[in-house]
Amino acid sequence: MLILPEWLVVLAPSILLVGLAVSLLPFFKHDFWPARVALAVVAIAFSLRYLHWRLTETLAPAGLTLDAVASWSFFAIEAGTVLSGMSAFVILSRHRNRSGDVDRQLAEQGAPKAEVAVFIATYNEEWAVLERTIIGSLACDHPRKRIYVLDDGRRDWLAEHCRKLGVTHVTRPDNRDSKAGNINHALGLLRASGRPPDFVAVLDADFVPHRDFLTRGLALFADPSVGLVQTPQHFFNPDPIQHNLGISRSYPDEQRFFFDYMQPSRDAWGLAVCCGTSSIMRWAALETIGDMPTASVTEDYLLTSTMALHGYATIYLNEPLSEGLAPEGLKEYITQRARWCLGLMQILHSRVGPFSREKLRFRDRLSILESAAYWLTTFPFRLACILFPLLYWYFGAIVVDARMTDIIYYFVPYYLATMVFLNFVSVGMFVPIVNDISQLVGALEISRAAIVGLFRPHGHAFQVTMKGGARGDIVVQWTIMRRFIVLFALTLFGLLIGLTSSYLFDARAGEGKPVILFWTLYNLLVLAGTMLVCIELPRTASLLRMRPEQVLVTSGTRRWNAWLEDIHQEAVRLRGLSLPAGAEVEIAVAGIGSIPGRITLTVGATIDADITLTTDQRELLVQKLHTQSGAPGTGAVANSRMAAGILRRIIAGTIH
Repeated sequence: MLILPEWLVVLAPSILLVGLAVSLLPFFKHDFWPARVALAVVAIAFSLRYLHWRLTETLAPAGLTLDAVASWSFFAIEAGTVLSGMSAFVILSRHRNRSGDVDRQLAEQGAPKAEVAVFIATYNEEWAVLERTIIGSLACDHPRKRIYVLDDGRRDWLAEHCRKLGVTHVTRPDNRDSKAGNINHALGLLRASGRPPDFVAVLDADFVPHRDFLTRGLALFADPSVGLVQTPQHFFNPDPIQHNLGISRSYPDEQRFFFDYMQPSRDAWGLAVCCGTSSIMRWAALETIGDMPTASVTEDYLLTSTMALHGYATIYLNEPLSEGLAPEGLKEYITQRARWCLGLMQILHSRVGPFSREKLRFRDRLSILESAAYWLTTFPFRLACILFPLLYWYFGAIVVDARMTDIIYYFVPYYLATMVFLNFVSVGMFVPIVNDISQLVGALEISRAAIVGLFRPHGHAFQVTMKGGARGDIVVQWTIMRRFIVLFALTLFGLLIGLTSSYLFDARAGEGKPVILFWTLYNLLVLAGTMLVCIELPRTASLLRMRPEQVLVTSGTRRWNAWLEDIHQEAVRLRGLSLPAGAEVEIAVAGIGSIPGRITLTVGATIDADITLTTDQRELLVQKLHTQSGAPGTGAVANSRMAAGILRRIIAGTIH
């Protein structure tokens, strides 16, 4: 009888998982459903195996002791997170792509001829932001469109700009019910006019539609049961995580997983949700439900549930048909996500919530519960992972009573199965440390919103996500960063005590000390990265979509070919020539024409110049940069470039 060494037995599940993943998965595409189902089953099986082990072998005996309180409370938070993850595995086991449906409909019936009202909802955005969206809306290739700028800021200067561009400026006497109320006011005006449109498209003030946004979105309304078509949100600027870690060219924005992979999976189950901007709604459906619901600050998700209650489906077209601004500041980034969390808690208490008496489909009730569970578990768990090891280092509490061999035998296969599944369905998007940083940075505010919203869902002020504005200086978000400095110091000091003293816990922890040691070192790494994110770097108007193109530069009687690296309405950056500051130039850009400029900075063979555009050129520039087909931003992870970017960021931070 062959007796295997203990180390091989312990490693066997992990070796088997990695071996099968490396040898088999490269032969399948991420949307191949048998592979997705098989991996989901494996991930769920290892998740249950892990939870069983945690429950039966790693918890302190029940009682009023510090060990018991720490051990059982951490397990409860962790179990909720694992169960929430398992529900996500089930959803991700399916996938739907509707692009073929659109192509067939357009080929058979031609471009839709319905009339569309395009709503651009705005409150306090600056003109540079709004101008892009209005110009993009005017450039949409659907002929029967009416564009309305819904101005809850009631700004006279915006009314004048709208008049010049030939779009309708709409205001109301108050700001009741925020964005939903703003849209409902405009719907009421259209209803009273006697000529309502067939469809209503909604754009946030900072989202520019591509030329084919309306044409391709409307094609899916051939089915009369479709009440709303949602398209993904893509961003032409990096979010704070990408930007402040220096990985905007090598790591996708934080929302890419939801829009590119989770939404198509939800659509396959009939559970796609409205996400506000870049959506199109059927007028008849809005009439049936009584306009936009207002019982949640996330009126978009609530709209999906309300439409489902009345028999109208929300479906998802996973094509980059618009692009907008991601939150540029860390405070705005956190505020936005806390608002989303609060909105889900409000929906739990609404008349279309999972516990309502309305005739809501069972799967819609489960969908809301699944979404709420994500907010209620993921972010508190991320905080718990940082806080609970401190109970060991300072008070000797055994949070997880396990040997390192047990961790390798039970936890590692569960973790690997989860990573293999998520990275297969998302084509390699999950990078653990970066993902943990993005969750931890706003975990306190989001956890507070989840808990407070669960028990007191109403009476909270609506907070607008600020976009645009000048961001030319380094800004340290001390209010946010302070908590992570304290946690880093406590973790490091506790680790040093533990490594140099056996005062509290060496005798009790035994073989479990390597577990807490590894856990603590990982926490230090995540906390260091989170602190780095809190140091906001200066931003330029650089576009993630911009690709160098050749231009002709003229100064006096001399001409040069140069590479256009970046351009916006006020400035350009050129590479491949050197001219003195103050020199006057003419830059010939394809699709824009000749642009006058003045050199402001020369560094080596790269120059920056201020430019002056005519009104027509400003419109042409927006169309060139923002309304063409294709996705802006970074769509895939480049691990080596990402590591190099973070390293450069650390070195730069050390020097400064």
